[in-house]
Amino acid sequence: MSRQNTQVVLVPGAWADGSSWAKVIALLSNASIEAVSAPVPLTSLSDDVSAVERSLERVDGPVVLVGHAYAGAVIGSVSSPKVKALVYVAALAPDEGETVADVFYRNEPHPLAPKLAPDSHGLIWLPDEAFASAFAQNASQEDQALSSATQRPISPACITAPVGRPLWKDIPTWYLLAEQDRMIIEPIQRFMAERMGAHVRALPVDHTPSLTAPEAVVALILEALREVIPGEIPCQSP
Repeated sequence: MSRQNTQVVLVPGAWADGSSWAKVIALLSNASIEAVSAPVPLTSLSDDVSAVERSLERVDGPVVLVGHAYAGAVIGSVSSPKVKALVYVAALAPDEGETVADVFYRNEPHPLAPKLAPDSHGLIWLPDEAFASAFAQNASQEDQALSSATQRPISPACITAPVGRPLWKDIPTWYLLAEQDRMIIEPIQRFMAERMGAHVRALPVDHTPSLTAPEAVVALILEALREVIPGEIPCQSP
């Protein structure tokens, strides 16, 4: 069954699920914008791209495609003509031939960034304490606890596969630069955003502004929507 009125498709990053977008979805709904979260398995980059493509098949378009963190590599790898703009939320944006790991480890990590390594099953989990110290340090204890309880591990196959020609080379792109990010530090985000030629909005937010500053995320999405779907998006903020 298709969703004819969807205008925004949101992709969660590593360790998150669709609930990480709940506040953003609610605010977009208040602005009469229908949004859905695309479920990604976090098993490989190609699996995640295929999952987003399947979600895009269920909407009529045109849409703005939004990705958080690791999902920046995913949204940049889709090929659906329904996608008219990309919005990166503290997200990774490898260029052609690069991997997610190449850009993630471009600079020295933040002192409070967690040490990451695969477990005995080859999956990377975020340490529970990292949700409060680095993943969403500005979030409420309730949101931190929920994020930890619902986390989903990511496979190294997601971050070691080189990407092809990224979609951000061909369509308008926006970037929410999280100045207080302890997972993907500000200089890495700025390098990627400037290399993309994105419309950059730098804000004093942490790694997960969908939880801690959803109004800012929605404002950027609405800005993208107004440019690529003119005349159909309300001018007022949610």
